[in-house]
Amino acid sequence: MEHLSTLDWWVVGFFMVLFVGLGLYFRGKPEGGLAGFFLGGRKLPWYIAGVSMVATTFAADTPLWVTEKIAQHGISGNWLWWNMAIGGMLTTFFFARLWRRAEIITELEMLELRYSGPVAVFLRGLRAVYLGLFMNVVIIGWVNAALISILEVFFDIPYDTAFYFCLAAMFLVAIYSSVAGLLGIAITDFVQFIIAMSGSIILAIVVINLPEVGGISGLKEQLPAWRLDFFPEINSLSNFTVGTFSLSAGAFFSYIVLQWWASWYPGNEPGGGGYISQRMMSAKNEEHAVYSSLFFQIAHYCLRPWPWILVGLAALILYPDLPLEESRKGFVFAMRDHLPSGLKGLLFVGFLSAYMSTISTQLNWGSSYLTNDLYRRFFRPNASNRNYVAAGRIITLLIMLVAMFSTAQIGMIDEAAQFLIASGAGLGMVLILRWYWWRINAWSELSATLAPLLAWALLKYPLKTYLPESFYQQNGDFIATVLFTTVVWLVVTFLTKATDDQLLKDFYAKIRPQGFWKPYRNNEEPPKSTASLFGAWLSGVALVYTTLFALGSWILGEQQEALAWSAGFLIALLFLRFFMKRSDLISQE
Repeated sequence: MEHLSTLDWWVVGFFMVLFVGLGLYFRGKPEGGLAGFFLGGRKLPWYIAGVSMVATTFAADTPLWVTEKIAQHGISGNWLWWNMAIGGMLTTFFFARLWRRAEIITELEMLELRYSGPVAVFLRGLRAVYLGLFMNVVIIGWVNAALISILEVFFDIPYDTAFYFCLAAMFLVAIYSSVAGLLGIAITDFVQFIIAMSGSIILAIVVINLPEVGGISGLKEQLPAWRLDFFPEINSLSNFTVGTFSLSAGAFFSYIVLQWWASWYPGNEPGGGGYISQRMMSAKNEEHAVYSSLFFQIAHYCLRPWPWILVGLAALILYPDLPLEESRKGFVFAMRDHLPSGLKGLLFVGFLSAYMSTISTQLNWGSSYLTNDLYRRFFRPNASNRNYVAAGRIITLLIMLVAMFSTAQIGMIDEAAQFLIASGAGLGMVLILRWYWWRINAWSELSATLAPLLAWALLKYPLKTYLPESFYQQNGDFIATVLFTTVVWLVVTFLTKATDDQLLKDFYAKIRPQGFWKPYRNNEEPPKSTASLFGAWLSGVALVYTTLFALGSWILGEQQEALAWSAGFLIALLFLRFFMKRSDLISQE
Protein backbone atom coordinates (compact mmCIF):
# COMPACT_ATOMS: atom_id res chain seq x y z
CA MET A 1 0.00 0.00 0.00
CA GLU A 2 3.08 2.23 -0.04
CA HIS A 3 2.13 3.78 -3.38
CA LEU A 4 -0.45 6.01 -1.64
CA SER A 5 0.63 8.72 0.78
CA THR A 6 -1.27 9.81 3.88
CA LEU A 7 -2.80 12.64 1.85
CA ASP A 8 -3.96 10.15 -0.80
CA TRP A 9 -5.66 8.01 1.84
CA TRP A 10 -7.43 11.06 3.27
CA VAL A 11 -8.70 11.82 -0.25
CA VAL A 12 -9.91 8.22 -0.66
CA GLY A 13 -11.59 8.20 2.75
CA PHE A 14 -13.33 11.53 2.20
CA PHE A 15 -14.89 10.48 -1.09
CA MET A 16 -15.95 7.04 0.19
CA VAL A 17 -17.85 8.73 3.01
CA LEU A 18 -19.30 11.25 0.52
CA PHE A 19 -20.56 8.52 -1.83
CA VAL A 20 -22.24 6.51 0.91
CA GLY A 21 -23.69 9.67 2.45
CA LEU A 22 -25.17 10.82 -0.86
CA GLY A 23 -26.70 7.42 -1.52
CA LEU A 24 -28.33 7.34 1.90
CA TYR A 25 -29.48 10.96 1.86
CA PHE A 26 -31.29 10.58 -1.48
CA ARG A 27 -32.62 7.12 -0.70
CA GLY A 28 -35.92 5.90 -2.05
CA LYS A 29 -38.80 5.78 0.40
CA PRO A 30 -40.93 2.62 0.89
CA GLU A 31 -44.08 4.72 0.43
CA GLY A 32 -43.09 5.23 -3.19
CA GLY A 33 -43.38 1.50 -3.84
CA LEU A 34 -41.31 -0.25 -6.47
CA ALA A 35 -41.51 2.72 -8.84
CA GLY A 36 -40.01 4.87 -6.09
CA PHE A 37 -37.29 2.37 -5.22
CA PHE A 38 -36.31 1.13 -8.69
CA LEU A 39 -37.19 4.20 -10.81
CA GLY A 40 -36.58 7.12 -8.45
CA GLY A 41 -40.29 7.93 -8.51
CA ARG A 42 -40.02 8.70 -12.27
CA LYS A 43 -38.65 12.17 -11.39
CA LEU A 44 -35.11 12.17 -12.78
CA PRO A 45 -34.15 15.09 -15.04
CA TRP A 46 -32.41 14.15 -18.29
CA TYR A 47 -28.92 15.14 -17.13
CA ILE A 48 -29.09 12.95 -14.00
CA ALA A 49 -30.52 9.96 -15.90
CA GLY A 50 -28.08 10.46 -18.79
CA VAL A 51 -24.98 10.81 -16.62
CA SER A 52 -26.08 7.78 -14.62
CA MET A 53 -26.12 5.74 -17.86
CA VAL A 54 -22.61 6.91 -18.74
CA ALA A 55 -21.31 6.29 -15.22
CA THR A 56 -22.61 2.73 -15.28
CA THR A 57 -20.87 1.94 -18.58
CA PHE A 58 -17.66 3.52 -17.22
CA ALA A 59 -16.62 0.35 -15.38
CA ALA A 60 -13.23 -0.08 -13.75
CA ASP A 61 -12.06 -2.26 -16.65
CA THR A 62 -13.05 0.12 -19.49
CA PRO A 63 -9.90 2.32 -19.56
CA LEU A 64 -7.76 -0.81 -19.29
CA TRP A 65 -9.55 -2.47 -22.22
CA VAL A 66 -9.10 0.67 -24.35
CA THR A 67 -5.38 0.72 -23.42
CA GLU A 68 -5.08 -2.88 -24.58
CA LYS A 69 -6.78 -2.12 -27.91
CA ILE A 70 -4.47 0.88 -28.39
CA ALA A 71 -1.46 -1.39 -27.90
CA GLN A 72 -2.88 -3.88 -30.34
CA HIS A 73 -4.38 -1.71 -33.09
CA GLY A 74 -3.81 1.93 -32.21
CA ILE A 75 -6.78 4.30 -32.19
CA SER A 76 -8.56 2.30 -34.92
CA GLY A 77 -9.01 -0.60 -32.48
CA ASN A 78 -11.80 1.36 -30.81
CA TRP A 79 -14.09 0.53 -33.73
CA LEU A 80 -14.76 -2.71 -31.87
CA TRP A 81 -17.15 -0.60 -29.79
CA TRP A 82 -17.53 2.65 -31.75
CA ASN A 83 -19.73 0.81 -34.27
CA MET A 84 -22.38 0.41 -31.57
CA ALA A 85 -23.28 4.12 -31.74
CA ILE A 86 -25.57 3.29 -34.68
CA GLY A 87 -27.76 1.10 -32.49
CA GLY A 88 -27.52 3.47 -29.55
CA MET A 89 -28.94 6.33 -31.58
CA LEU A 90 -31.72 4.06 -32.82
CA THR A 91 -32.75 3.60 -29.18
CA THR A 92 -32.72 7.36 -28.61
CA PHE A 93 -35.10 8.31 -31.38
CA PHE A 94 -37.27 5.24 -31.88
CA PHE A 95 -37.65 3.85 -28.37
CA ALA A 96 -36.91 6.33 -25.57
CA ARG A 97 -40.38 7.87 -25.68
CA LEU A 98 -42.03 4.44 -25.85
CA TRP A 99 -40.24 3.10 -22.78
CA ARG A 100 -41.26 6.16 -20.76
CA ARG A 101 -44.81 6.06 -22.13
CA ALA A 102 -45.28 2.43 -21.08
CA GLU A 103 -45.17 3.43 -17.37
CA ILE A 104 -43.80 0.05 -16.34
CA ILE A 105 -41.25 -0.70 -13.63
CA THR A 106 -38.98 -3.09 -15.53
CA GLU A 107 -38.25 -4.01 -19.12
CA LEU A 108 -39.68 -7.49 -18.48
CA GLU A 109 -43.04 -6.12 -17.35
CA MET A 110 -43.49 -5.02 -20.95
CA LEU A 111 -43.69 -8.67 -22.03
CA GLU A 112 -47.19 -9.11 -20.57
CA LEU A 113 -48.18 -5.62 -21.67
CA ARG A 114 -47.36 -6.60 -25.28
CA TYR A 115 -47.91 -10.38 -25.42
CA SER A 116 -50.68 -12.70 -24.28
CA GLY A 117 -50.94 -16.31 -23.18
CA PRO A 118 -48.97 -18.65 -20.91
CA VAL A 119 -45.84 -18.32 -23.04
CA ALA A 120 -45.67 -14.58 -22.22
CA VAL A 121 -45.88 -15.41 -18.50
CA PHE A 122 -43.21 -18.11 -18.88
CA LEU A 123 -40.94 -15.79 -20.86
CA ARG A 124 -41.18 -13.09 -18.19
CA GLY A 125 -40.27 -15.47 -15.37
CA LEU A 126 -37.48 -17.12 -17.37
CA ARG A 127 -35.83 -13.84 -18.29
CA ALA A 128 -36.19 -12.51 -14.74
CA VAL A 129 -33.96 -15.31 -13.48
CA TYR A 130 -31.69 -15.40 -16.55
CA LEU A 131 -31.02 -11.66 -16.65
CA GLY A 132 -31.56 -10.63 -13.05
CA LEU A 133 -29.44 -13.36 -11.52
CA PHE A 134 -27.33 -15.41 -13.96
CA MET A 135 -26.38 -12.68 -16.43
CA ASN A 136 -26.08 -10.13 -13.65
CA VAL A 137 -23.55 -12.03 -11.57
CA VAL A 138 -21.49 -12.74 -14.71
CA ILE A 139 -21.28 -8.98 -15.39
CA ILE A 140 -20.44 -8.26 -11.75
CA GLY A 141 -17.76 -10.95 -11.98
CA TRP A 142 -16.21 -9.16 -15.00
CA VAL A 143 -16.13 -5.86 -13.14
CA ASN A 144 -14.74 -7.42 -9.97
CA ALA A 145 -12.01 -9.19 -11.95
CA ALA A 146 -10.96 -5.84 -13.42
CA LEU A 147 -10.80 -4.16 -10.01
CA ILE A 148 -8.78 -7.06 -8.62
CA SER A 149 -6.21 -6.74 -11.42
CA ILE A 150 -6.02 -2.96 -10.85
CA LEU A 151 -5.41 -3.47 -7.12
CA GLU A 152 -2.74 -6.10 -7.79
CA VAL A 153 -0.79 -3.78 -10.09
CA PHE A 154 -1.39 -0.49 -8.29
CA PHE A 155 -0.49 -1.73 -4.81
CA ASP A 156 1.78 -4.60 -5.86
CA ILE A 157 -0.18 -7.01 -3.67
CA PRO A 158 -1.00 -10.73 -4.16
CA TYR A 159 -4.23 -11.84 -5.79
CA ASP A 160 -5.82 -13.07 -2.55
CA THR A 161 -5.36 -9.71 -0.83
CA ALA A 162 -6.79 -7.84 -3.84
CA PHE A 163 -9.68 -10.32 -3.98
CA TYR A 164 -10.73 -9.69 -0.38
CA PHE A 165 -10.33 -5.91 -0.82
CA CYS A 166 -12.67 -6.15 -3.83
CA LEU A 167 -15.24 -8.15 -1.86
CA ALA A 168 -15.15 -5.53 0.89
CA ALA A 169 -15.76 -2.78 -1.69
CA MET A 170 -18.69 -4.72 -3.19
CA PHE A 171 -20.16 -5.27 0.28
CA LEU A 172 -20.02 -1.52 0.92
CA VAL A 173 -21.73 -0.81 -2.42
CA ALA A 174 -24.40 -3.44 -1.75
CA ILE A 175 -25.25 -1.92 1.62
CA TYR A 176 -25.85 1.58 0.32
CA SER A 177 -27.52 0.29 -2.88
CA SER A 178 -30.01 -1.76 -0.88
CA VAL A 179 -30.97 1.34 1.09
CA ALA A 180 -30.59 4.07 -1.54
CA GLY A 181 -32.70 2.76 -4.41
CA LEU A 182 -32.30 4.24 -7.89
CA LEU A 183 -32.63 7.87 -6.79
CA GLY A 184 -29.68 7.63 -4.41
CA ILE A 185 -27.70 5.57 -6.92
CA ALA A 186 -28.31 8.05 -9.76
CA ILE A 187 -27.28 11.07 -7.68
CA THR A 188 -24.17 9.22 -6.51
CA ASP A 189 -23.46 8.18 -10.12
CA PHE A 190 -23.53 11.85 -11.12
CA VAL A 191 -20.82 12.77 -8.62
CA GLN A 192 -18.81 9.61 -9.27
CA PHE A 193 -18.75 10.21 -13.02
CA ILE A 194 -17.45 13.77 -12.59
CA ILE A 195 -14.66 12.48 -10.36
CA ALA A 196 -13.79 9.53 -12.61
CA MET A 197 -13.64 11.67 -15.76
CA SER A 198 -11.75 14.49 -14.02
CA GLY A 199 -9.17 11.99 -12.84
CA SER A 200 -8.80 10.51 -16.34
CA ILE A 201 -8.33 13.97 -17.88
CA ILE A 202 -5.76 14.94 -15.26
CA LEU A 203 -3.84 11.70 -15.84
CA ALA A 204 -3.86 12.27 -19.62
CA ILE A 205 -2.52 15.83 -19.21
CA VAL A 206 0.20 14.69 -16.82
CA VAL A 207 1.51 11.75 -18.85
CA ILE A 208 1.36 13.54 -22.23
CA ASN A 209 3.51 16.34 -20.82
CA LEU A 210 6.13 14.07 -19.28
CA PRO A 211 9.63 14.68 -20.72
CA GLU A 212 9.75 11.08 -21.96
CA VAL A 213 6.61 11.69 -24.05
CA GLY A 214 7.19 15.31 -25.07
CA GLY A 215 3.64 16.49 -25.51
CA ILE A 216 1.42 15.75 -28.48
CA SER A 217 4.21 16.54 -30.95
CA GLY A 218 6.59 14.16 -29.17
CA LEU A 219 3.89 11.49 -29.06
CA LYS A 220 3.37 11.72 -32.82
CA GLU A 221 7.11 11.66 -33.51
CA GLN A 222 7.76 8.56 -31.41
CA LEU A 223 4.83 6.42 -32.56
CA PRO A 224 4.32 4.94 -36.03
CA ALA A 225 1.61 6.67 -38.06
CA TRP A 226 -0.71 3.66 -38.02
CA ARG A 227 -1.11 4.03 -34.25
CA LEU A 228 -2.92 7.33 -34.86
CA ASP A 229 -5.23 6.17 -37.67
CA PHE A 230 -8.89 6.75 -36.83
CA PHE A 231 -10.29 4.18 -39.26
CA PRO A 232 -9.77 0.45 -39.84
CA GLU A 233 -8.65 -1.01 -43.14
CA ILE A 234 -10.72 -3.36 -45.28
CA ASN A 235 -8.57 -6.36 -46.28
CA SER A 236 -9.10 -9.93 -47.36
CA LEU A 237 -8.76 -11.18 -43.76
CA SER A 238 -9.36 -9.59 -40.38
CA ASN A 239 -6.27 -8.59 -38.39
CA PHE A 240 -6.54 -9.46 -34.71
CA THR A 241 -2.80 -9.30 -34.02
CA VAL A 242 -0.72 -6.09 -33.86
CA GLY A 243 -1.25 -3.37 -36.45
CA THR A 244 -4.00 -1.17 -37.82
CA PHE A 245 -7.36 -2.73 -37.08
CA SER A 246 -8.18 -4.56 -40.30
CA LEU A 247 -11.48 -6.12 -41.24
CA SER A 248 -12.34 -8.55 -43.97
CA ALA A 249 -15.33 -7.67 -46.12
CA GLY A 250 -17.42 -10.16 -44.14
CA ALA A 251 -16.30 -8.78 -40.79
CA PHE A 252 -16.88 -5.20 -41.95
CA PHE A 253 -20.39 -6.16 -43.06
CA SER A 254 -20.95 -7.80 -39.69
CA TYR A 255 -19.77 -4.81 -37.64
CA ILE A 256 -21.30 -1.99 -39.65
CA VAL A 257 -24.43 -3.56 -41.16
CA LEU A 258 -25.49 -6.35 -38.79
CA GLN A 259 -24.07 -6.25 -35.30
CA TRP A 260 -25.59 -3.01 -34.00
CA TRP A 261 -29.18 -4.23 -34.54
CA ALA A 262 -28.96 -8.01 -34.64
CA SER A 263 -26.83 -8.79 -31.62
CA TRP A 264 -28.08 -8.62 -28.06
CA TYR A 265 -25.78 -8.36 -25.07
CA PRO A 266 -25.70 -6.26 -21.88
CA GLY A 267 -25.33 -2.55 -22.51
CA ASN A 268 -26.11 -2.91 -26.22
CA GLU A 269 -29.68 -4.16 -26.24
CA PRO A 270 -31.36 -3.23 -29.56
CA GLY A 271 -34.32 -1.01 -28.81
CA GLY A 272 -33.02 -0.32 -25.33
CA GLY A 273 -33.18 -2.64 -22.37
CA GLY A 274 -31.50 -3.35 -19.06
CA TYR A 275 -30.30 -0.35 -17.11
CA ILE A 276 -30.61 1.87 -20.22
CA SER A 277 -34.38 1.40 -20.37
CA GLN A 278 -34.53 1.65 -16.57
CA ARG A 279 -33.02 5.14 -16.73
CA MET A 280 -35.33 6.21 -19.58
CA MET A 281 -38.35 4.94 -17.62
CA SER A 282 -37.15 6.93 -14.59
CA ALA A 283 -37.08 10.24 -16.50
CA LYS A 284 -39.52 13.06 -15.64
CA ASN A 285 -41.32 12.80 -18.97
CA GLU A 286 -40.87 11.58 -22.55
CA GLU A 287 -38.78 14.56 -23.64
CA HIS A 288 -36.40 14.03 -20.73
CA ALA A 289 -36.17 10.35 -21.67
CA VAL A 290 -35.08 11.30 -25.21
CA TYR A 291 -32.55 13.87 -23.99
CA SER A 292 -31.11 11.49 -21.40
CA SER A 293 -30.44 8.87 -24.06
CA LEU A 294 -29.07 11.45 -26.53
CA PHE A 295 -26.69 12.81 -23.90
CA PHE A 296 -25.60 9.27 -23.05
CA GLN A 297 -24.72 8.45 -26.68
CA ILE A 298 -22.67 11.64 -27.10
CA ALA A 299 -20.86 11.38 -23.75
CA HIS A 300 -20.31 7.63 -24.07
CA TYR A 301 -18.77 7.68 -27.55
CA CYS A 302 -17.32 11.20 -27.87
CA LEU A 303 -16.26 12.56 -24.47
CA ARG A 304 -15.11 9.54 -22.46
CA PRO A 305 -12.58 7.83 -24.73
CA TRP A 306 -10.04 10.53 -25.59
CA PRO A 307 -8.33 10.78 -22.15
CA TRP A 308 -8.05 6.97 -22.12
CA ILE A 309 -6.72 6.92 -25.68
CA LEU A 310 -4.04 9.51 -24.86
CA VAL A 311 -2.91 7.56 -21.79
CA GLY A 312 -2.89 4.35 -23.84
CA LEU A 313 -0.69 5.97 -26.51
CA ALA A 314 1.66 7.46 -23.91
CA ALA A 315 1.93 4.07 -22.17
CA LEU A 316 3.44 2.64 -25.37
CA ILE A 317 6.32 5.11 -24.97
CA LEU A 318 6.61 4.94 -21.18
CA TYR A 319 6.49 1.12 -21.02
CA PRO A 320 7.82 -0.13 -24.38
CA ASP A 321 8.79 -3.57 -23.00
CA LEU A 322 5.34 -4.38 -21.62
CA PRO A 323 4.12 -7.59 -23.32
CA LEU A 324 0.98 -7.29 -25.41
CA GLU A 325 -0.95 -9.65 -23.15
CA GLU A 326 -0.20 -7.31 -20.22
CA SER A 327 -0.57 -4.04 -22.13
CA ARG A 328 -3.75 -3.09 -20.27
CA LYS A 329 -1.61 -2.62 -17.15
CA GLY A 330 0.04 0.38 -18.83
CA PHE A 331 -2.84 2.61 -17.70
CA VAL A 332 -2.43 1.57 -14.06
CA PHE A 333 1.38 1.89 -14.22
CA ALA A 334 1.03 5.43 -15.60
CA MET A 335 -1.30 6.34 -12.77
CA ARG A 336 0.90 4.72 -10.11
CA ASP A 337 4.26 6.00 -11.34
CA HIS A 338 3.63 9.55 -12.53
CA LEU A 339 0.94 11.24 -10.44
CA PRO A 340 1.90 13.38 -7.43
CA SER A 341 0.54 12.79 -3.95
CA GLY A 342 -3.12 13.79 -3.66
CA LEU A 343 -3.79 13.42 -7.37
CA LYS A 344 -2.86 9.75 -7.16
CA GLY A 345 -5.48 9.28 -4.47
CA LEU A 346 -8.00 11.23 -6.55
CA LEU A 347 -7.49 9.01 -9.59
CA PHE A 348 -7.68 5.89 -7.43
CA VAL A 349 -11.01 7.26 -6.19
CA GLY A 350 -11.93 7.69 -9.86
CA PHE A 351 -11.40 3.98 -10.45
CA LEU A 352 -13.38 3.15 -7.33
CA SER A 353 -16.10 5.54 -8.52
CA ALA A 354 -16.31 3.77 -11.87
CA TYR A 355 -16.46 0.44 -10.07
CA MET A 356 -19.09 1.53 -7.54
CA SER A 357 -21.40 3.15 -10.10
CA THR A 358 -21.42 -0.01 -12.22
CA ILE A 359 -21.89 -2.42 -9.31
CA SER A 360 -24.63 -0.34 -7.66
CA THR A 361 -26.60 -0.18 -10.91
CA GLN A 362 -26.18 -3.90 -11.61
CA LEU A 363 -27.38 -4.78 -8.12
CA ASN A 364 -30.38 -2.43 -8.32
CA TRP A 365 -31.27 -3.47 -11.88
CA GLY A 366 -30.99 -7.21 -11.14
CA SER A 367 -33.01 -6.80 -7.97
CA SER A 368 -35.75 -4.97 -9.90
CA TYR A 369 -36.23 -8.04 -12.14
CA LEU A 370 -36.20 -10.58 -9.33
CA THR A 371 -38.49 -8.45 -7.15
CA ASN A 372 -41.01 -7.14 -9.70
CA ASP A 373 -41.01 -9.92 -12.29
CA LEU A 374 -40.50 -12.96 -10.08
CA TYR A 375 -41.39 -12.30 -6.43
CA ARG A 376 -44.26 -9.88 -7.07
CA ARG A 377 -45.56 -11.57 -10.24
CA PHE A 378 -45.48 -15.19 -9.08
CA PHE A 379 -45.28 -15.28 -5.27
CA ARG A 380 -46.80 -12.17 -3.63
CA PRO A 381 -48.97 -10.32 -6.17
CA ASN A 382 -51.02 -8.50 -3.54
CA ALA A 383 -48.42 -7.52 -0.94
CA SER A 384 -47.89 -3.97 0.31
CA ASN A 385 -45.43 -1.46 -1.10
CA ARG A 386 -43.35 -1.75 2.06
CA ASN A 387 -43.15 -5.51 1.58
CA TYR A 388 -41.95 -5.14 -2.02
CA VAL A 389 -39.32 -2.54 -1.14
CA ALA A 390 -38.09 -4.69 1.76
CA ALA A 391 -37.92 -7.68 -0.60
CA GLY A 392 -35.98 -5.58 -3.11
CA ARG A 393 -33.42 -4.67 -0.46
CA ILE A 394 -33.01 -8.28 0.68
CA ILE A 395 -32.71 -9.51 -2.91
CA THR A 396 -30.01 -6.87 -3.57
CA LEU A 397 -27.93 -8.37 -0.77
CA LEU A 398 -28.59 -11.92 -1.98
CA ILE A 399 -27.37 -11.02 -5.48
CA MET A 400 -24.22 -9.65 -3.86
CA LEU A 401 -23.61 -12.97 -2.10
CA VAL A 402 -24.01 -14.95 -5.34
CA ALA A 403 -21.74 -12.45 -7.10
CA MET A 404 -19.08 -13.01 -4.45
CA PHE A 405 -19.08 -16.70 -5.32
CA SER A 406 -19.05 -16.01 -9.06
CA THR A 407 -16.09 -13.66 -8.69
CA ALA A 408 -14.06 -16.56 -7.33
CA GLN A 409 -14.78 -18.46 -10.58
CA ILE A 410 -13.19 -15.91 -12.91
CA GLY A 411 -12.15 -18.49 -15.52
CA MET A 412 -15.66 -19.92 -15.70
CA ILE A 413 -17.12 -16.41 -15.89
CA ASP A 414 -14.99 -15.55 -18.92
CA GLU A 415 -16.18 -18.67 -20.73
CA ALA A 416 -19.79 -17.94 -19.75
CA ALA A 417 -19.45 -14.35 -20.97
CA GLN A 418 -18.23 -15.47 -24.40
CA PHE A 419 -21.12 -17.91 -24.60
CA LEU A 420 -23.70 -15.31 -23.58
CA ILE A 421 -22.47 -12.79 -26.17
CA ALA A 422 -22.45 -15.41 -28.93
CA SER A 423 -25.88 -16.70 -27.98
CA GLY A 424 -27.54 -13.28 -28.40
CA ALA A 425 -26.96 -13.04 -32.16
CA GLY A 426 -30.19 -12.58 -34.09
CA LEU A 427 -32.47 -11.66 -31.18
CA GLY A 428 -32.21 -7.92 -31.77
CA MET A 429 -34.66 -7.57 -34.64
CA VAL A 430 -37.50 -9.06 -32.59
CA LEU A 431 -36.76 -6.65 -29.73
CA ILE A 432 -37.00 -3.79 -32.25
CA LEU A 433 -40.05 -4.96 -34.18
CA ARG A 434 -42.18 -5.86 -31.15
CA TRP A 435 -42.81 -2.11 -30.81
CA TYR A 436 -43.49 -1.48 -34.52
CA TRP A 437 -45.23 -4.60 -35.90
CA TRP A 438 -48.35 -6.02 -34.33
CA ARG A 439 -47.74 -9.56 -35.63
CA ILE A 440 -44.73 -10.18 -33.36
CA ASN A 441 -45.85 -12.44 -30.50
CA ALA A 442 -44.38 -14.12 -27.44
CA TRP A 443 -43.41 -17.18 -29.50
CA SER A 444 -41.39 -14.88 -31.79
CA GLU A 445 -39.31 -13.62 -28.89
CA LEU A 446 -38.93 -17.03 -27.26
CA SER A 447 -37.78 -18.68 -30.51
CA ALA A 448 -35.39 -15.78 -31.22
CA THR A 449 -33.96 -16.30 -27.73
CA LEU A 450 -33.42 -20.04 -28.17
CA ALA A 451 -32.42 -20.27 -31.86
CA PRO A 452 -28.97 -18.64 -31.40
CA LEU A 453 -28.15 -21.27 -28.76
CA LEU A 454 -28.74 -24.04 -31.29
CA ALA A 455 -26.78 -22.23 -33.99
CA TRP A 456 -23.89 -21.59 -31.56
CA ALA A 457 -23.75 -25.28 -30.58
CA LEU A 458 -23.78 -26.44 -34.22
CA LEU A 459 -21.11 -23.99 -35.36
CA LYS A 460 -18.85 -24.64 -32.37
CA TYR A 461 -18.92 -28.42 -32.49
CA PRO A 462 -20.21 -30.61 -35.35
CA LEU A 463 -19.95 -28.06 -38.19
CA LYS A 464 -16.57 -26.64 -37.18
CA THR A 465 -14.81 -29.71 -38.59
CA TYR A 466 -16.22 -29.04 -42.06
CA LEU A 467 -15.94 -25.24 -42.23
CA PRO A 468 -12.68 -23.45 -43.21
CA GLU A 469 -10.91 -21.22 -40.69
CA SER A 470 -11.52 -18.23 -42.95
CA PHE A 471 -15.26 -18.67 -42.35
CA TYR A 472 -14.74 -17.79 -38.67
CA GLN A 473 -12.12 -15.11 -39.37
CA GLN A 474 -14.62 -13.26 -41.57
CA ASN A 475 -17.37 -13.45 -38.91
CA GLY A 476 -19.20 -16.05 -40.96
CA ASP A 477 -20.36 -17.75 -37.77
CA PHE A 478 -22.04 -14.56 -36.57
CA ILE A 479 -23.68 -13.87 -39.94
CA ALA A 480 -24.89 -17.47 -40.19
CA THR A 481 -26.34 -17.33 -36.67
CA VAL A 482 -28.22 -14.10 -37.43
CA LEU A 483 -29.66 -15.54 -40.66
CA PHE A 484 -30.64 -18.82 -38.98
CA THR A 485 -32.28 -17.06 -36.05
CA THR A 486 -34.15 -14.66 -38.34
CA VAL A 487 -35.57 -17.51 -40.43
CA VAL A 488 -36.59 -19.42 -37.29
CA TRP A 489 -38.46 -16.57 -35.61
CA LEU A 490 -40.20 -15.51 -38.83
CA VAL A 491 -41.44 -19.06 -39.45
CA VAL A 492 -42.51 -19.42 -35.81
CA THR A 493 -44.32 -16.08 -35.91
CA PHE A 494 -46.53 -17.04 -38.83
CA LEU A 495 -47.12 -20.59 -37.57
CA THR A 496 -48.35 -19.42 -34.16
CA LYS A 497 -51.38 -17.47 -33.08
CA ALA A 498 -51.11 -13.69 -32.89
CA THR A 499 -51.30 -11.86 -29.58
CA ASP A 500 -54.81 -11.48 -28.19
CA ASP A 501 -56.73 -8.85 -30.15
CA GLN A 502 -57.93 -6.86 -27.12
CA LEU A 503 -54.46 -6.77 -25.61
CA LEU A 504 -53.04 -5.39 -28.86
CA LYS A 505 -55.74 -2.72 -28.90
CA ASP A 506 -54.87 -1.75 -25.33
CA PHE A 507 -51.15 -1.74 -26.11
CA TYR A 508 -51.61 0.51 -29.13
CA ALA A 509 -53.91 2.88 -27.23
CA LYS A 510 -51.35 3.22 -24.41
CA ILE A 511 -48.08 3.32 -26.38
CA ARG A 512 -49.26 4.86 -29.70
CA PRO A 513 -46.36 3.34 -31.67
CA GLN A 514 -45.69 4.12 -35.31
CA GLY A 515 -45.10 1.44 -37.88
CA PHE A 516 -47.27 -1.51 -38.87
CA TRP A 517 -50.33 -1.19 -36.62
CA LYS A 518 -53.08 -0.57 -39.19
CA PRO A 519 -55.57 -3.13 -37.77
CA TYR A 520 -55.48 -1.34 -34.41
CA ARG A 521 -55.28 2.25 -35.52
CA ASN A 522 -58.37 4.42 -35.37
CA ASN A 523 -59.69 4.76 -38.93
CA GLU A 524 -59.90 8.51 -38.48
CA GLU A 525 -56.31 8.68 -37.26
CA PRO A 526 -53.82 9.28 -40.11
CA PRO A 527 -50.75 7.03 -39.96
CA LYS A 528 -47.70 8.82 -38.64
CA SER A 529 -44.66 8.87 -40.86
CA THR A 530 -41.39 7.54 -39.50
CA ALA A 531 -39.36 9.54 -42.02
CA SER A 532 -38.50 12.26 -39.49
CA LEU A 533 -37.42 9.63 -36.96
CA PHE A 534 -35.10 8.09 -39.54
CA GLY A 535 -33.76 11.58 -40.31
CA ALA A 536 -33.12 12.26 -36.62
CA TRP A 537 -31.44 8.86 -36.23
CA LEU A 538 -29.07 9.32 -39.17
CA SER A 539 -28.32 12.90 -38.11
CA GLY A 540 -27.62 11.70 -34.58
CA VAL A 541 -25.21 9.04 -35.82
CA ALA A 542 -23.44 11.66 -37.96
CA LEU A 543 -23.31 13.99 -34.94
CA VAL A 544 -21.61 11.36 -32.77
CA TYR A 545 -18.94 10.47 -35.31
CA THR A 546 -18.19 14.04 -36.40
CA THR A 547 -17.92 15.11 -32.75
CA LEU A 548 -15.70 12.13 -31.94
CA PHE A 549 -13.28 12.76 -34.80
CA ALA A 550 -13.34 16.55 -34.49
CA LEU A 551 -12.26 16.28 -30.85
CA GLY A 552 -9.58 13.76 -31.74
CA SER A 553 -8.24 15.89 -34.58
CA TRP A 554 -8.09 19.03 -32.42
CA ILE A 555 -6.32 17.12 -29.63
CA LEU A 556 -3.76 15.63 -32.01
CA GLY A 557 -3.13 18.99 -33.68
CA GLU A 558 -4.49 18.03 -37.12
CA GLN A 559 -6.10 21.38 -37.87
CA GLN A 560 -7.36 20.78 -41.41
CA GLU A 561 -9.04 17.53 -40.43
CA ALA A 562 -10.36 19.18 -37.27
CA LEU A 563 -11.97 22.01 -39.24
CA ALA A 564 -13.53 19.57 -41.70
CA TRP A 565 -14.96 17.37 -38.92
CA SER A 566 -16.16 20.47 -37.02
CA ALA A 567 -18.03 21.66 -40.12
CA GLY A 568 -19.61 18.22 -40.37
CA PHE A 569 -20.60 18.47 -36.72
CA LEU A 570 -22.42 21.79 -37.28
CA ILE A 571 -24.27 20.42 -40.31
CA ALA A 572 -25.30 17.27 -38.41
CA LEU A 573 -26.46 19.38 -35.46
CA LEU A 574 -28.67 21.54 -37.68
CA PHE A 575 -30.22 18.50 -39.36
CA LEU A 576 -30.73 16.81 -36.00
CA ARG A 577 -32.57 19.78 -34.55
CA PHE A 578 -34.72 20.05 -37.70
CA PHE A 579 -35.77 16.38 -37.63
CA MET A 580 -36.31 16.31 -33.88
CA LYS A 581 -38.75 19.21 -34.17
CA ARG A 582 -40.57 17.59 -37.10
CA SER A 583 -41.02 14.37 -35.16
CA ASP A 584 -42.09 16.18 -31.95
CA LEU A 585 -39.14 14.74 -30.04
CA ILE A 586 -38.51 18.19 -28.58
CA SER A 587 -40.90 20.98 -27.73
CA GLN A 588 -41.71 23.53 -30.42
CA GLU A 589 -41.14 26.48 -28.11
